[in-house]
Amino acid sequence: MAYTKLEKYDQKVTEQIAEHVKSILELLGEDPEREGLLKTPERVAKAMQFLTKGYEEDGVQIIRSAMFEEEYQQMVLIKDIELYSVCEHHMLPFIGKCHIAYIPNGHIAGLSKIARVVETYARRLQVQERLTVQIRDCIQEALHPLGVAVVIEANHTCMQIRGVEKSNAITTTSAFSGAFLNSEKTRNEFLNLIK
Repeated sequence: MAYTKLEKYDQKVTEQIAEHVKSILELLGEDPEREGLLKTPERVAKAMQFLTKGYEEDGVQIIRSAMFEEEYQQMVLIKDIELYSVCEHHMLPFIGKCHIAYIPNGHIAGLSKIARVVETYARRLQVQERLTVQIRDCIQEALHPLGVAVVIEANHTCMQIRGVEKSNAITTTSAFSGAFLNSEKTRNEFLNLIK
């Protein structure tokens, strides 16, 4: 189910989700027939489909669609990739940035494909820890580089607007493979570059 700027949705799925949203509104004591809420169930249904569209995508195939032979064997770093995901525990957003580096081993990827991989795994119900590892493993599987490094920094609205209500808390996760895992010098170079 690919989404374009026209945002095409499966009508049957939209209707089914919308019915459940309507029931939730009623359970919350709202009147889903009042003017401001009339289209809310459908809007929520479409929003949820968009926010979870990553289930329909294959990160490895995305990278392999723009993979090129190249003898370059120094670090390739893409930092500050915007990230929007939904926490699977409360279905509330977490928003942040992702920094990715890899050391090619005969192949490089189109740079936009690396950002697309972040989008693919972020557009699922997630926990940040799993998301970090999925991105690393995808790049490792697709390119077989000498190493991959991934760091995600995110604000979780489930912590900010409910529960402990800590609005300035940032969660940082990391996942390394190969040269980034085995060489402190390489790992430190990456960490210094993303500061």
